[in-house]
Amino acid sequence: MTIEVMLVDDHAVVREGYRRLLELHEDVRVVAEAADADAALLQWRAMQPRPSVLVVDLALPGMGGLELVSRLRQRDPDVRCLAFSMYRDAVWVTQALRAGALGYVTKSSDPEQLVHAVREVHAGRRVLGSDIAGEVARHLIEHPTATPHGLTPREFEVLRLLLAGCSPRQIAEALCLSVKTVHNLHYQIKSKLDTPSDFDLARLAWRQGWVD
Repeated sequence: MTIEVMLVDDHAVVREGYRRLLELHEDVRVVAEAADADAALLQWRAMQPRPSVLVVDLALPGMGGLELVSRLRQRDPDVRCLAFSMYRDAVWVTQALRAGALGYVTKSSDPEQLVHAVREVHAGRRVLGSDIAGEVARHLIEHPTATPHGLTPREFEVLRLLLAGCSPRQIAEALCLSVKTVHNLHYQIKSKLDTPSDFDLARLAWRQGWVD
């Protein structure tokens, strides 16, 4: 059976490189590509049959990968997504899995791990890259029930956009929310992270490795 893949990444060179890598294997074929979440949603809705696996970068412009995975799962609980990101922190991994991704592989991992992960996700199995599995396991042992600092995937996505310098209106447009909702989420994020100012929020995120 051929595994049909959609690649979602805002860098064309990256998509081309991983397309070539995946298609070196006879059982994998890239059938669609998208440079942002909105384009990915539009393509995915229009495709019949739909891709077997979506490989999603988390740091997309506008609507990020966490929100994209969450929306895909809302529309089709059986959709199979693999998060593919430069972020190695356990918080990112946990948020991606909570959003609905079946697996997580970092861009710094061995290329063949991406191929392996695509096959595992296609089979409906969870998979983590070997370079993050140990850290994630330790995190889950230490926090078996709590989410990272209590943030939901949507709150984490709003945090990412805030730290990227987006205004509340830009965030509202990217995530299809009201500006009031964004302000409420902003307040909830600062409250949960115990950061009274945006400066404190940015400093915490940088120290935790949640942003570059």
